[in-house]
Amino acid sequence: MSGHGFLSKYFVGAGAKVLRGTEVDPKVSHGHEFQGVDVFRAFVGTPADREKIPVTYTWIDDCEDDPIRLSLTGSWYNSRKRQPHRTAEYRLYYPAASESVVYRASAGDTLFLCMTAQRHVLAILCPAGSSIEQQLLWLFGLALTGDYELSQRDIGSEGGRDVDFAARVILDVLGIEPEGVEPPAFERLVRKFGLAFPSTAKFSKFARDSLSGVDPVGSPDEALLSWMEHEEALFRFMEREIVADRLKTGFFDDSGADVEGFLKFSLGVQNRRKSRAGYAFGHHTEAILQAHNLRYKREATTEKRNAADFLFPGEEEYANTSYPVSGLTMLGVKTTCKDRWRQVLAEANRISEKHLLTLEPAISRAQTTEMQAQNLRLVLPYGLHGTYHADQQPWLLSVTDFLDLVQNRGSGDVLL
Repeated sequence: MSGHGFLSKYFVGAGAKVLRGTEVDPKVSHGHEFQGVDVFRAFVGTPADREKIPVTYTWIDDCEDDPIRLSLTGSWYNSRKRQPHRTAEYRLYYPAASESVVYRASAGDTLFLCMTAQRHVLAILCPAGSSIEQQLLWLFGLALTGDYELSQRDIGSEGGRDVDFAARVILDVLGIEPEGVEPPAFERLVRKFGLAFPSTAKFSKFARDSLSGVDPVGSPDEALLSWMEHEEALFRFMEREIVADRLKTGFFDDSGADVEGFLKFSLGVQNRRKSRAGYAFGHHTEAILQAHNLRYKREATTEKRNAADFLFPGEEEYANTSYPVSGLTMLGVKTTCKDRWRQVLAEANRISEKHLLTLEPAISRAQTTEMQAQNLRLVLPYGLHGTYHADQQPWLLSVTDFLDLVQNRGSGDVLL
């Protein structure tokens, strides 16, 4: 279930390179330019003189929830213009105003240059070996070279990958909202709840009930992704209608523009998106567990008032020290991991091996290696496994794998 077309709908081309210290380290050079990017001429062009182009400079790492962005300009120029006997070499000069973003990168980190369909350049910097690096390499089908030169793809000609669930997760990080069409069930949603959001549980149930052809028993991995995709589509379309209706009324009062009111409204939109996605994931996960007749306790209290998202078979068995540890399982549920996955380690001390269900594609080798060292096992729908490196995939569990594991530990047949 995609319906969002191919990557070429959003990008003309993209490239990636390893950064030199002379590009981003002020102690080494004050050149203020990205080098080894000459091949990006295929998308920017070959002007006779310096050309100012719109550039958004972005720093993304695995620690912060939100990227740091600055929408400025850059100068695209031939660094050998005064050496007519040499072949032209184009570089991208970044302004001093971008230093707060660019100087976060170090030698060996990664630069992605992306030309959007609107002819706007994204200069995305991220740490080497990070999850966002792996995600962007997967999204654009790129590989880094060892010579500090840009490797790139002509997405406009090739079409790029299908904008599926994993791709949309990454595009959302980049601040790009995939185009959508009105979901077939939207009119029913509005008739039932009006142009207002119902509770998260009711919204998720409506999303499940209004989507046909889903088999949570025979195909739990596909069901979980389908439900999340469908609810996201319904949510985004309703959000668009609600926001449009609010904008019509404007943000003006007797004293003029209500800037504070606008900012509060905008922040509320962003926060609602994040919190609702997390609640939806939990609701749909619970529906999968119920379809498989598993015994569990949601938001179960263990030690020190720590709450596990799902505890199998339940709190009573966990609190009973005579109950065999081999029959206990806990599952954390997070739409994205980032550094928050460590929170799961403090939950359910009796259970040595933790499990974490996520929808985050292409988590870095460094992160999954640390998860293994901390005895945490990653669970995610099988359709997302292909975004991971081949050497990571055998360690991943699918939703089906996890359900089988819990069933085999004796948590089946009777719901608590």
